[in-house]
Amino acid sequence: MNPLSVTDAIPNDLDKALLVGRVWLDGPQAGPALVTVHGGKVIDITEFGPTMADLLERDDLLEVIKRAEGKPLASLETLLANSQASPAQAPYLLAPCDVQAVKACGVTFAVSLMERVIEEQAGGDPTRADELRDDLQALIGSDLSKIKPGSEEAMALKKALQARGGWSQYMEVGIGPDAEVFTKAQPLSSVGFGTTVGLHSSSQWNNPEPEIVLAVDSHGQVRGATLGNDVNLRDVEGRSALLLGKAKDNNASCSIGPFIRLFDDHFDIDSVRNCQVSLRIEGEDDDFLLQGESDMREISRDPLDLVSQTIGAHHQYPDGFMLFLGTMFSPIQDRDGKGQGFTHHMNDRVTIATPALGALVNKVGRSDQLPPWTYGIRDLMRHLARR
Repeated sequence: MNPLSVTDAIPNDLDKALLVGRVWLDGPQAGPALVTVHGGKVIDITEFGPTMADLLERDDLLEVIKRAEGKPLASLETLLANSQASPAQAPYLLAPCDVQAVKACGVTFAVSLMERVIEEQAGGDPTRADELRDDLQALIGSDLSKIKPGSEEAMALKKALQARGGWSQYMEVGIGPDAEVFTKAQPLSSVGFGTTVGLHSSSQWNNPEPEIVLAVDSHGQVRGATLGNDVNLRDVEGRSALLLGKAKDNNASCSIGPFIRLFDDHFDIDSVRNCQVSLRIEGEDDDFLLQGESDMREISRDPLDLVSQTIGAHHQYPDGFMLFLGTMFSPIQDRDGKGQGFTHHMNDRVTIATPALGALVNKVGRSDQLPPWTYGIRDLMRHLARR
Protein backbone atom coordinates (compact mmCIF):
# COMPACT_ATOMS: atom_id res chain seq x y z
CA MET A 1 0.00 0.00 0.00
CA ASN A 2 1.60 3.21 -1.19
CA PRO A 3 1.33 6.47 0.79
CA LEU A 4 -1.55 8.72 -0.22
CA SER A 5 -0.49 11.33 -2.78
CA VAL A 6 -0.83 15.06 -2.19
CA THR A 7 -3.52 15.25 -4.86
CA ASP A 8 -5.64 12.64 -3.07
CA ALA A 9 -5.13 14.02 0.44
CA ILE A 10 -6.11 17.66 -0.08
CA PRO A 11 -9.26 19.43 -1.35
CA ASN A 12 -9.69 19.21 -5.11
CA ASP A 13 -9.98 23.02 -5.24
CA LEU A 14 -6.96 23.77 -3.07
CA ASP A 15 -6.49 27.19 -4.67
CA LYS A 16 -9.86 28.23 -3.19
CA ALA A 17 -9.73 26.33 0.11
CA LEU A 18 -8.85 28.10 3.35
CA LEU A 19 -7.22 25.43 5.52
CA VAL A 20 -6.04 25.46 9.12
CA GLY A 21 -4.37 22.66 11.02
CA ARG A 22 -1.83 21.65 13.62
CA VAL A 23 1.62 20.12 13.20
CA TRP A 24 4.25 18.78 15.55
CA LEU A 25 7.64 20.55 15.43
CA ASP A 26 11.04 19.42 16.71
CA GLY A 27 13.95 21.57 17.79
CA PRO A 28 13.86 24.71 19.95
CA GLN A 29 10.11 25.11 19.37
CA ALA A 30 9.32 21.42 19.94
CA GLY A 31 5.60 20.94 20.30
CA PRO A 32 2.40 21.78 18.39
CA ALA A 33 2.05 24.73 16.03
CA LEU A 34 -0.93 26.14 14.15
CA VAL A 35 -0.57 26.19 10.37
CA THR A 36 -2.28 27.13 7.15
CA VAL A 37 -1.46 26.24 3.55
CA HIS A 38 -0.58 28.88 0.99
CA GLY A 39 0.96 28.34 -2.43
CA GLY A 40 1.86 24.76 -1.58
CA LYS A 41 3.71 25.86 1.58
CA VAL A 42 2.77 25.07 5.18
CA ILE A 43 2.96 28.31 7.18
CA ASP A 44 3.18 28.75 10.95
CA ILE A 45 0.34 30.99 12.17
CA THR A 46 0.59 30.19 15.90
CA GLU A 47 0.97 33.88 16.73
CA PHE A 48 -2.64 34.39 15.65
CA GLY A 49 -3.90 31.65 18.01
CA PRO A 50 -2.18 30.50 20.11
CA THR A 51 -4.56 27.49 20.27
CA MET A 52 -6.87 26.31 17.50
CA ALA A 53 -9.77 27.12 19.81
CA ASP A 54 -8.50 30.74 20.03
CA LEU A 55 -7.96 30.96 16.29
CA LEU A 56 -11.50 29.83 15.49
CA GLU A 57 -12.92 32.53 17.79
CA ARG A 58 -11.39 35.38 15.77
CA ASP A 59 -13.76 37.71 13.92
CA ASP A 60 -11.02 38.32 11.34
CA LEU A 61 -10.26 34.61 10.87
CA LEU A 62 -10.70 34.54 7.11
CA GLU A 63 -8.56 37.63 6.61
CA VAL A 64 -5.77 36.17 8.77
CA ILE A 65 -5.71 32.97 6.73
CA LYS A 66 -5.89 34.75 3.39
CA ARG A 67 -2.86 36.89 4.33
CA ALA A 68 -0.97 33.78 5.47
CA GLU A 69 1.69 35.80 7.32
CA GLY A 70 4.15 33.55 9.10
CA LYS A 71 7.19 31.33 8.78
CA PRO A 72 7.11 28.59 6.10
CA LEU A 73 7.72 25.22 7.81
CA ALA A 74 7.70 22.79 4.89
CA SER A 75 6.05 22.06 1.59
CA LEU A 76 2.63 20.44 1.72
CA GLU A 77 4.10 17.41 -0.02
CA THR A 78 6.80 17.03 2.65
CA LEU A 79 4.29 17.43 5.50
CA LEU A 80 2.01 14.70 4.13
CA ALA A 81 4.95 12.37 3.47
CA ASN A 82 6.33 12.95 6.98
CA SER A 83 2.90 12.24 8.46
CA GLN A 84 2.65 8.86 6.71
CA ALA A 85 6.19 7.75 7.57
CA SER A 86 6.71 5.08 10.24
CA PRO A 87 7.61 6.58 12.62
CA ALA A 88 6.36 10.03 11.64
CA GLN A 89 9.04 12.68 11.05
CA ALA A 90 8.63 16.28 12.20
CA PRO A 91 6.97 18.36 10.99
CA TYR A 92 3.95 16.05 10.80
CA LEU A 93 0.22 16.52 11.07
CA LEU A 94 -1.69 16.37 14.34
CA ALA A 95 -5.45 16.40 14.73
CA PRO A 96 -6.49 19.95 13.77
CA CYS A 97 -8.25 20.58 17.10
CA ASP A 98 -6.69 21.04 20.53
CA VAL A 99 -8.56 22.15 23.68
CA GLN A 100 -12.05 21.86 22.16
CA ALA A 101 -14.43 19.20 23.41
CA VAL A 102 -14.81 16.32 20.94
CA LYS A 103 -18.47 15.36 20.63
CA ALA A 104 -20.22 12.90 18.35
CA CYS A 105 -23.76 12.26 17.17
CA GLY A 106 -24.94 8.70 16.78
CA VAL A 107 -27.75 7.10 14.79
CA THR A 108 -28.25 10.06 12.45
CA PHE A 109 -28.88 7.90 9.36
CA ALA A 110 -31.64 5.31 8.90
CA VAL A 111 -29.20 2.62 7.68
CA SER A 112 -26.93 2.99 10.71
CA LEU A 113 -30.02 2.99 12.95
CA MET A 114 -30.87 -0.52 11.78
CA GLU A 115 -27.31 -1.68 12.45
CA ARG A 116 -27.33 -0.26 15.98
CA VAL A 117 -30.56 -2.13 16.75
CA ILE A 118 -28.97 -5.31 15.37
CA GLU A 119 -25.94 -4.82 17.63
CA GLU A 120 -28.21 -4.41 20.62
CA GLN A 121 -30.34 -7.48 19.89
CA ALA A 122 -27.31 -9.58 18.96
CA GLY A 123 -25.79 -8.81 22.36
CA GLY A 124 -22.42 -8.24 20.68
CA ASP A 125 -22.46 -11.59 18.78
CA PRO A 126 -21.65 -10.95 15.07
CA THR A 127 -22.85 -14.42 14.00
CA ARG A 128 -26.48 -13.43 14.73
CA ALA A 129 -26.42 -10.25 12.63
CA ASP A 130 -27.76 -11.61 9.33
CA GLU A 131 -30.74 -13.36 10.91
CA LEU A 132 -31.63 -10.32 13.00
CA ARG A 133 -31.32 -8.02 10.01
CA ASP A 134 -33.98 -9.97 8.12
CA ASP A 135 -36.26 -10.17 11.17
CA LEU A 136 -36.04 -6.44 11.89
CA GLN A 137 -36.73 -5.43 8.31
CA ALA A 138 -39.85 -7.61 8.36
CA LEU A 139 -40.93 -6.21 11.73
CA ILE A 140 -40.42 -2.52 10.99
CA GLY A 141 -41.75 -2.72 7.43
CA SER A 142 -41.10 0.98 6.84
CA ASP A 143 -38.50 3.13 5.14
CA LEU A 144 -37.05 4.92 8.16
CA SER A 145 -35.15 7.37 5.97
CA LYS A 146 -38.44 9.04 5.05
CA ILE A 147 -39.49 9.60 8.65
CA LYS A 148 -38.62 12.95 10.24
CA PRO A 149 -37.32 12.48 13.81
CA GLY A 150 -39.77 13.73 16.41
CA SER A 151 -42.67 14.02 13.94
CA GLU A 152 -46.20 12.72 14.51
CA GLU A 153 -45.44 9.91 12.05
CA ALA A 154 -42.34 8.97 14.06
CA MET A 155 -44.28 8.90 17.32
CA ALA A 156 -47.01 6.76 15.73
CA LEU A 157 -44.38 4.29 14.58
CA LYS A 158 -42.92 4.28 18.09
CA LYS A 159 -46.28 3.30 19.59
CA ALA A 160 -46.76 0.56 17.00
CA LEU A 161 -43.30 -0.89 17.58
CA GLN A 162 -43.71 -0.74 21.36
CA ALA A 163 -46.94 -2.74 21.02
CA ARG A 164 -45.09 -5.37 18.95
CA GLY A 165 -42.04 -5.49 21.24
CA GLY A 166 -39.82 -3.93 18.57
CA TRP A 167 -38.85 -0.64 20.23
CA SER A 168 -35.22 0.09 21.10
CA GLN A 169 -33.15 2.77 22.77
CA TYR A 170 -31.46 3.24 19.37
CA MET A 171 -34.84 3.76 17.72
CA GLU A 172 -35.51 6.41 20.37
CA VAL A 173 -32.51 8.52 19.37
CA GLY A 174 -32.93 7.64 15.69
CA ILE A 175 -36.50 8.85 15.17
CA GLY A 176 -37.37 10.44 18.53
CA PRO A 177 -37.14 14.20 19.22
CA ASP A 178 -33.71 14.13 20.90
CA ALA A 179 -30.45 13.37 19.13
CA GLU A 180 -27.76 11.17 20.62
CA VAL A 181 -24.78 13.40 21.44
CA PHE A 182 -21.89 11.89 23.37
CA THR A 183 -18.28 12.66 24.21
CA LYS A 184 -16.06 10.84 21.75
CA ALA A 185 -12.64 11.82 23.09
CA GLN A 186 -10.89 14.13 25.51
CA PRO A 187 -9.28 17.43 24.43
CA LEU A 188 -5.85 16.80 22.82
CA SER A 189 -6.35 13.00 22.67
CA SER A 190 -7.42 12.79 19.01
CA VAL A 191 -4.88 11.60 16.45
CA GLY A 192 -4.36 12.99 12.97
CA PHE A 193 -3.65 12.09 9.37
CA GLY A 194 -1.22 9.18 9.02
CA THR A 195 -1.30 8.08 12.66
CA THR A 196 -2.37 4.55 13.61
CA VAL A 197 -5.83 4.35 15.20
CA GLY A 198 -6.54 1.99 18.09
CA LEU A 199 -8.95 -0.85 18.83
CA HIS A 200 -9.53 -2.15 22.35
CA SER A 201 -7.86 -5.55 22.73
CA SER A 202 -11.14 -7.20 23.83
CA SER A 203 -13.05 -6.33 20.65
CA GLN A 204 -13.73 -8.93 17.96
CA TRP A 205 -16.40 -7.00 16.01
CA ASN A 206 -15.51 -3.46 15.04
CA ASN A 207 -15.37 -1.00 12.17
CA PRO A 208 -14.40 2.53 11.16
CA GLU A 209 -17.08 5.19 10.94
CA PRO A 210 -16.39 7.73 8.17
CA GLU A 211 -17.83 11.10 9.15
CA ILE A 212 -17.75 14.81 8.56
CA VAL A 213 -16.74 16.75 11.68
CA LEU A 214 -17.83 20.34 12.24
CA ALA A 215 -15.57 22.86 13.98
CA VAL A 216 -17.84 24.98 16.19
CA ASP A 217 -16.81 28.01 18.25
CA SER A 218 -17.98 28.92 21.75
CA HIS A 219 -20.97 30.86 20.38
CA GLY A 220 -22.30 27.84 18.48
CA GLN A 221 -21.15 29.21 15.13
CA VAL A 222 -19.82 26.59 12.71
CA ARG A 223 -16.46 27.87 11.44
CA GLY A 224 -15.49 24.96 9.21
CA ALA A 225 -15.42 21.21 8.69
CA THR A 226 -13.02 18.30 8.42
CA LEU A 227 -13.09 14.50 8.28
CA GLY A 228 -13.16 12.01 11.13
CA ASN A 229 -12.98 8.31 11.94
CA ASP A 230 -15.16 7.48 14.94
CA VAL A 231 -13.62 4.05 15.56
CA ASN A 232 -16.47 1.80 16.70
CA LEU A 233 -16.53 -1.42 18.75
CA ARG A 234 -19.79 -3.10 17.76
CA ASP A 235 -19.52 -6.00 20.19
CA VAL A 236 -18.82 -3.80 23.22
CA GLU A 237 -21.62 -1.29 22.58
CA GLY A 238 -23.92 -4.15 21.54
CA ARG A 239 -23.60 -5.72 24.99
CA SER A 240 -24.93 -2.55 26.61
CA ALA A 241 -25.37 1.08 25.62
CA LEU A 242 -23.96 1.88 29.07
CA LEU A 243 -20.61 0.64 27.70
CA LEU A 244 -20.54 3.45 25.15
CA GLY A 245 -17.49 5.03 26.82
CA LYS A 246 -15.57 1.75 26.63
CA ALA A 247 -16.71 1.25 23.04
CA LYS A 248 -15.81 4.74 21.86
CA ASP A 249 -13.10 6.42 23.94
CA ASN A 250 -9.87 4.42 23.93
CA ASN A 251 -6.28 5.32 23.19
CA ALA A 252 -6.05 6.57 19.57
CA SER A 253 -9.68 5.66 18.83
CA CYS A 254 -10.53 9.11 17.45
CA SER A 255 -8.93 10.40 14.25
CA ILE A 256 -9.58 13.87 12.78
CA GLY A 257 -8.05 15.66 9.80
CA PRO A 258 -6.10 16.36 7.78
CA PHE A 259 -7.11 20.05 8.01
CA ILE A 260 -10.16 22.09 8.96
CA ARG A 261 -11.56 23.80 5.88
CA LEU A 262 -13.01 27.15 6.90
CA PHE A 263 -16.45 28.31 5.78
CA ASP A 264 -16.30 31.08 3.18
CA ASP A 265 -17.87 31.96 -0.18
CA HIS A 266 -16.61 28.69 -1.71
CA PHE A 267 -17.44 26.23 1.09
CA ASP A 268 -20.27 26.44 3.62
CA ILE A 269 -22.87 24.41 5.48
CA ASP A 270 -24.73 23.66 2.24
CA SER A 271 -21.50 22.16 0.91
CA VAL A 272 -21.45 19.87 3.95
CA ARG A 273 -25.09 18.92 3.42
CA ASN A 274 -24.25 17.74 -0.10
CA CYS A 275 -20.99 15.88 0.59
CA GLN A 276 -20.52 12.22 -0.24
CA VAL A 277 -17.98 10.69 2.12
CA SER A 278 -16.19 7.63 0.76
CA LEU A 279 -14.62 4.83 2.80
CA ARG A 280 -11.91 2.47 1.59
CA ILE A 281 -10.53 -0.34 3.77
CA GLU A 282 -7.47 -2.22 2.53
CA GLY A 283 -6.28 -5.34 4.35
CA GLU A 284 -2.53 -5.85 4.62
CA ASP A 285 -2.64 -9.53 5.62
CA ASP A 286 -5.47 -10.79 3.37
CA ASP A 287 -5.73 -8.32 0.43
CA PHE A 288 -9.27 -7.54 1.59
CA LEU A 289 -10.87 -4.51 -0.06
CA LEU A 290 -14.06 -2.79 1.03
CA GLN A 291 -15.40 0.42 -0.46
CA GLY A 292 -18.53 2.39 0.31
CA GLU A 293 -20.05 5.84 0.63
CA SER A 294 -22.00 7.86 3.15
CA ASP A 295 -24.25 10.42 1.48
CA MET A 296 -24.86 13.45 3.68
CA ARG A 297 -28.10 14.12 1.78
CA GLU A 298 -29.51 11.04 3.53
CA ILE A 299 -28.92 12.35 7.07
CA SER A 300 -32.04 12.26 9.25
CA ARG A 301 -31.24 15.41 11.23
CA ASP A 302 -29.84 18.58 9.71
CA PRO A 303 -26.25 19.37 10.79
CA LEU A 304 -27.30 22.71 12.29
CA ASP A 305 -30.03 20.96 14.28
CA LEU A 306 -27.35 18.67 15.70
CA VAL A 307 -25.26 21.72 16.62
CA SER A 308 -28.22 23.36 18.38
CA GLN A 309 -28.92 20.14 20.31
CA THR A 310 -25.28 20.18 21.48
CA ILE A 311 -24.84 23.83 22.52
CA GLY A 312 -27.26 26.40 23.88
CA ALA A 313 -28.77 27.56 27.15
CA HIS A 314 -28.69 23.92 28.28
CA HIS A 315 -24.93 23.42 27.68
CA GLN A 316 -22.01 25.75 26.99
CA TYR A 317 -18.57 25.06 25.50
CA PRO A 318 -16.27 27.99 26.28
CA ASP A 319 -13.46 26.44 24.20
CA GLY A 320 -15.74 25.39 21.34
CA PHE A 321 -16.17 21.81 20.16
CA MET A 322 -15.70 19.40 17.29
CA LEU A 323 -18.89 17.57 16.31
CA PHE A 324 -18.96 14.24 14.46
CA LEU A 325 -22.18 14.15 12.40
CA GLY A 326 -22.60 10.38 12.17
CA THR A 327 -22.51 8.02 9.19
CA MET A 328 -24.87 5.92 7.12
CA PHE A 329 -22.12 3.38 6.45
CA SER A 330 -21.89 0.27 8.63
CA PRO A 331 -19.79 -2.34 6.80
CA ILE A 332 -21.45 -5.76 6.76
CA GLN A 333 -19.41 -7.45 4.01
CA ASP A 334 -18.24 -10.90 5.19
CA ARG A 335 -14.50 -11.01 5.75
CA ASP A 336 -13.45 -14.01 7.85
CA GLY A 337 -16.31 -16.36 7.08
CA LYS A 338 -19.88 -16.52 5.85
CA GLY A 339 -22.29 -14.73 8.14
CA GLN A 340 -19.53 -13.18 10.27
CA GLY A 341 -19.71 -9.74 8.68
CA PHE A 342 -16.87 -7.24 8.77
CA THR A 343 -14.27 -6.65 11.44
CA HIS A 344 -10.84 -5.05 11.32
CA HIS A 345 -7.52 -6.86 11.02
CA MET A 346 -4.37 -5.28 12.36
CA ASN A 347 -2.64 -2.96 9.88
CA ASP A 348 -5.76 -2.36 7.80
CA ARG A 349 -5.51 0.98 6.02
CA VAL A 350 -8.61 3.15 6.26
CA THR A 351 -9.11 6.08 3.89
CA ILE A 352 -12.00 8.47 4.44
CA ALA A 353 -12.40 11.08 1.72
CA THR A 354 -14.59 13.68 0.06
CA PRO A 355 -13.42 16.03 -2.71
CA ALA A 356 -14.00 19.28 -0.81
CA LEU A 357 -12.01 18.16 2.27
CA GLY A 358 -9.41 15.76 0.88
CA ALA A 359 -8.71 12.49 2.68
CA LEU A 360 -7.98 11.18 6.15
CA VAL A 361 -5.82 8.04 6.14
CA ASN A 362 -4.92 5.86 9.13
CA LYS A 363 -3.73 2.33 9.75
CA VAL A 364 -5.32 0.17 12.44
CA GLY A 365 -3.62 -1.18 15.55
CA ARG A 366 -4.41 -2.06 19.17
CA SER A 367 -4.96 0.70 21.68
CA ASP A 368 -2.78 -1.01 24.31
CA GLN A 369 0.12 -1.47 21.86
CA LEU A 370 0.16 2.07 20.45
CA PRO A 371 2.07 5.01 21.97
CA PRO A 372 0.07 6.15 25.01
CA TRP A 373 -1.55 9.56 25.09
CA THR A 374 0.77 11.64 27.28
CA TYR A 375 0.56 15.22 25.93
CA GLY A 376 -2.22 16.96 27.81
CA ILE A 377 -3.43 20.48 28.49
CA ARG A 378 -0.74 21.22 31.10
CA ASP A 379 1.95 20.28 28.56
CA LEU A 380 0.33 22.56 25.99
CA MET A 381 0.24 25.46 28.47
CA ARG A 382 3.93 25.01 29.26
CA HIS A 383 4.78 24.86 25.57
CA LEU A 384 2.85 28.06 24.78
CA ALA A 385 4.53 29.82 27.71
CA ARG A 386 7.96 28.94 26.26
CA ARG A 387 6.98 30.20 22.81
